This record gives sequence, C-alpha cells and structure tokens, in this order.
Amino acid sequence: MRILSYNIHKGIGGRDRRYRFGRVLAVIEAANPDIVCLQEVDRNVRRSRYHDQPQLLVDYFGDRQPLYQMNVRLKEGGYGNLVLSRWPVRSHHHISLRHEERKPRGAQLAVIETPEGPLHVVHWHLGLAERERRWQVLHLLSHSLYSEAERLPTLLIGDSNDWRNRLQSAVLGPSGFHQVTAPISRFRTFPSYLAMGSLDKAFIRGAISVRHARVVRTRLARIASDHLPLVIDFHISGPRGGWPENDSPRL
Repeated sequence: MRILSYNIHKGIGGRDRRYRFGRVLAVIEAANPDIVCLQEVDRNVRRSRYHDQPQLLVDYFGDRQPLYQMNVRLKEGGYGNLVLSRWPVRSHHHISLRHEERKPRGAQLAVIETPEGPLHVVHWHLGLAERERRWQVLHLLSHSLYSEAERLPTLLIGDSNDWRNRLQSAVLGPSGFHQVTAPISRFRTFPSYLAMGSLDKAFIRGAISVRHARVVRTRLARIASDHLPLVIDFHISGPRGGWPENDSPRL
C-alpha cells in the first residue's frame, strides 16, 4: 500500500512562480498512491484562476473518495488540506489546530478500510513556530475525536514545518510514535529546487510496517511546487479485521 503527502503550494511552482496545476496532477499520477494527502489546496481563489482544485483532483483521478478541510479563508475562496482515498472511508473528522492569533491550521482524521484492515490516517499542516507546533500536536493527541480511533494502526503525515526535527523527541516519541522520515538527511523536501529542510514527515504507531520511504526528486517534482512529495510504502502487519472491541466509528 502507498500513501503520498505533498504540499502543492496551490499549484504554483516554487521557482518559476507559475500556476500550472497540470504539473501537480502529473507528479501525483506518476507516484500512483492509494491514499493522497495534500496541503495548500485552493478553492475559488484568483491566483489559481478560481479553480476548484479538490474537484479537479477528483475529476482527474476518478476513483477516489475526497475529504476537504478549508483552513484559511480569503476574501474570495480559501485553501486547506485534502485527502483522496482509493478505499472506503469509514469515519472522518476535521480538527482545528489554530493556536492563539496565528494562521489557521488543521488536521484531518480518517479511518480508511484498506485491503489489509482499518488504518487511522492523521493528515496535518502544522505552524511555523516551535511552541505553536508542540501545542498543536498535544492538542490533537488529547482530542476526543482522535481518541475514537487511537487504538487502530495510526499514521501521522503532512507538512510539519519541523525545521529542527524536534517533534519526535519532544512529543511524538513519548506518545509511542516512530518517525519514518529519518535520518532527515534522506528526507529533505523544501525548497523543491534545492531541498535543504526536512519539513514533510511521517510517524507511525501500532501494527504498521514500512517497506520503503522516499522523497520524489524527479525533474517535474522540482518545478511543480515549492515542496517535494513524500511517498511511504507500508503494510498493516497485525491481523486483519475491524474495529477494536467496544469501539465504533462516527461520521
């Protein structure tokens, strides 16, 4: 099974600053993921020609169930996070991660019925300040909506903005998570044309085994956005089955 995380920067290239959404579509298609997690997805914004980018992605890929979370609202339209799943989504929630008066951020929680059993995907876009990010992660992990599925195999993924690579040791490690995207020297994703920062990260907890993790460094990926995509190939290593006893999903 394959999951992709990609900050698409509204379809605007990181170096040429041109809006070319077809490049983003081609990068995603070439990776052939089963689950797609995108950040900075525009809807009805002038800079992206008032395109409904979530709908464009659904129309292009066809067989994916979409979950869209608009985090930042502008005078016209806004942008946020998008999950596309090849498999049925049993339950899903959106959680605000806005901290004090900073830019609105958010996380999407989805339980996806994969061929190997249910998977709890947490897709986020965290803030720019270290104190803000720690608050966001702790807020998420203590949230009642997160706790509904925390006993399932869980994969946290997205643009963490964690320049100094502190989240694993400070917050996620003590909560039982393992960082997939380590060492960070192998997972530099920003800026795309000369990647220096390891901002796009993935963490796992529970019965998940990672077969391969990589950053997409194709020529097209280096110009399509200001981030490079992250791709994780994995399996659910525990027994197949449904929800843990006494747990039930809510849509």
